[in-house]
Amino acid sequence: MTRQGDTAVPGGMNGWLIIDKPYGMSSARAVALVRRSSGAKKIGHAGTLDPLATGILPLALGEATKTVQFTAAGKKLYRFRIRWGEARDTDDREGAVIAQSATRPDAAAITAALSGFTGTILQRPPAYSALKVDGRRAYALARAGTPPDLARRPVQIAELRLIGMPDPDHADFEAVVGAGTYIRSLARDLAEALGTLGHIAELRRLSVGRFAENRAISLDSAVALGHSLAASEHLLPIETALDDIPALALTAAEAARLRHGQRVTPHDAQERSRLDDLAEGTIVGALLDQLVVALARIENGGLRPVRIINR
Repeated sequence: MTRQGDTAVPGGMNGWLIIDKPYGMSSARAVALVRRSSGAKKIGHAGTLDPLATGILPLALGEATKTVQFTAAGKKLYRFRIRWGEARDTDDREGAVIAQSATRPDAAAITAALSGFTGTILQRPPAYSALKVDGRRAYALARAGTPPDLARRPVQIAELRLIGMPDPDHADFEAVVGAGTYIRSLARDLAEALGTLGHIAELRRLSVGRFAENRAISLDSAVALGHSLAASEHLLPIETALDDIPALALTAAEAARLRHGQRVTPHDAQERSRLDDLAEGTIVGALLDQLVVALARIENGGLRPVRIINR
């Protein structure tokens, strides 16, 4: 939030834990291990990572689960390696080879093709994905031998750059992408545009929104902390996920009314002026003593509570 720095986490298992997920583990398994070791009753995560992928997996504990949408909507930075010449049914190295090509693109051809994959593009999700088709997960249909033909949908790729070519069969990239972008699909489609086939050989997520590697802790270390996680420096304040949304300070009486579901208009002239500068429908963080007490929507010049944060 624009007026919130890092503050101490109040008592309770409420806050953000930034895990560096290891290779070979699902996001759901990582969540289960932290839940079991810490005793946290509620845990959510911002952006699933495939078992093949490593890197940043933000976990929201307790009341922080009410802010997941703001982190999940943030841009994500990935580093990945494409293996040229092979298509696999999962679009990554864990799948079965379904086609091969002898064509290997050079650096000049790759660089020339990248502009076609930046900005808003249409992308077909992998058949092996968690998207639902008529109530069933796409990967379940694919495993049953009837892979779905998923429709292309718009995604945002802010940056895409070639960073290395260790050998003719592989190329390394970094990409900054918006929510809903599949790096496996990007690898598949880029290879096709280069007249060959390709799949993801390695994948690492370096950041999600404001959460990056410098704030991450290994999964083993997080599990080892157990119940002491609540008092550790690794449990970041709920407010950390809200740094990019506006914040308005309330009095104790105003905060109490908002917590009871009532519409509030700040009495303070400076806060009223800031409120007037924001568009109708904007989501803001309502603060009391620098801590968020609610997420609220601007309606008719006042604040209408959307989610109450209980401490």
